Amino acid sequence: MIEIEVASLEQLAEVLKVEGVQIILLDNMDCPTMQAGVGMRNAAGKKGQIELEASGGVTLETIRSIAATGVERISVGALTHSVPALDISLEVED
Repeated sequence: MIEIEVASLEQLAEVLKVEGVQIILLDNMDCPTMQAGVGMRNAAGKKGQIELEASGGVTLETIRSIAATGVERISVGALTHSVPALDISLEVED
């Protein structure tokens, strides 16, 4: 599976020309920009061929509006980069 990350609609336009891409990650875009990206993908005839994934700034407060843009996937980085560390050791004591 090939996934490419883009940070602007200009980059998205270029990636939509590439054959073989299955997912395009829309990085740190606001909802109106993501919605425009969904429209660009659909106008290019790639709906059903390329899924769009939103990433960056996803919170419980923003997830509904992000989902309403029409993207198929939403990444939540807070699940990995904001979780407190836990020190676990496999040392066994007799």
